[in-house]
Amino acid sequence: MKFLITELKAQRKCFIDYEHAPAVSSQVEGRIATPYEVFVAGELSLLKAEVSPVREKENEFYRQLADWIMGSGVKEVALVGGLDEALRSDDSRYKVAMTSAFAASGGLDSEPVFEEDRMIVGPVASLLNTFEMNSFPALAVLAYSNTERVDPRAAASAVEFLSRRYHFSADTGPLIKGAEVIESELKMMEEKEKRPAGSVYS
Repeated sequence: MKFLITELKAQRKCFIDYEHAPAVSSQVEGRIATPYEVFVAGELSLLKAEVSPVREKENEFYRQLADWIMGSGVKEVALVGGLDEALRSDDSRYKVAMTSAFAASGGLDSEPVFEEDRMIVGPVASLLNTFEMNSFPALAVLAYSNTERVDPRAAASAVEFLSRRYHFSADTGPLIKGAEVIESELKMMEEKEKRPAGSVYS
């Protein structure tokens, strides 16, 4: 989400002050960045979450967040999550899950839909469950990603989907370049590990 906020030059609109938010802050562009902030770019609102809420309060936080979103007047919600690339069964770069209300409003016929025999876990699941139970239109784009490291390619896939859905332009070139750098470094490490122990090369 940080990439989109920067790319779209979104402006900070408001803070989410949660009683059980972790006591952390950082300095960004000369000002304090709080744990949960909402940014706005045109008709889009973007939630930036710096940290996860304390584990024992996670469900409470996400349910209250969903309630606040539904009461804010937004038309629909798009969530971003990940899928273990080891579970990929086709050449799709992502899958899409949606609530019944979203499907009833037209859905996404041309997009790869999340399989019925799989499970979504974590914050995305908590939010989707609340939106489903309240008949609110919401979707989740779940990009296949490497679960052992940062995966800029997965982020690029999610951004490309969102840009098509919400009609904005975003240059994913920096994300792809970042992915190539990571992949190149990993390849060099693998090749180094394969060299004979007595090799004089470094």
